[in-house]
Amino acid sequence: MASPDFSLSVADCPLIQIDGWDGALAQFESNLSASLGTKLPASVGETVRHKGFLVIRVAPRRLWLALDDGAQASSLAVDPDLGCSVSLGEGRVRFSMAGAGIARVLSKCIAVDWCAPAAAPGRAVLTSLHHVPVLFLRTGDAACELIVPRSFSQSLSDWIDGLDC
Repeated sequence: MASPDFSLSVADCPLIQIDGWDGALAQFESNLSASLGTKLPASVGETVRHKGFLVIRVAPRRLWLALDDGAQASSLAVDPDLGCSVSLGEGRVRFSMAGAGIARVLSKCIAVDWCAPAAAPGRAVLTSLHHVPVLFLRTGDAACELIVPRSFSQSLSDWIDGLDC
């Protein structure tokens, strides 16, 4: 669906999941922050943008590192005594949506209040889209991204395109 009120594009989503072990979280976060060269988001739903990537806290001990298009993954070494990391990029795609009609379109897709503080620009919310788990990431006043499982991306894209908005 492409109109002046709404656009949807689909792209690969280089994504790394990083988990810290219970009891070692403070040291894990200190090491990770130093390795990335930036502070980490403090609470679930917060994000921090830094040099070609976005750090998203998706759970108390779990972070996602979403790389911008064309950005290369840095050599991220996580001490196995403190946590682990795994690439999720092969299994996810990024839907980028924008336009004046975005709130109307999303109201038919996901259970996230576009006007709520938890969905403000720069915030992330785990939710579902047509019974599929997705990460909603608000990127601007009239823009957002959804990180969706690759195996559902075509059907979700078709479903959104078919909405009568």
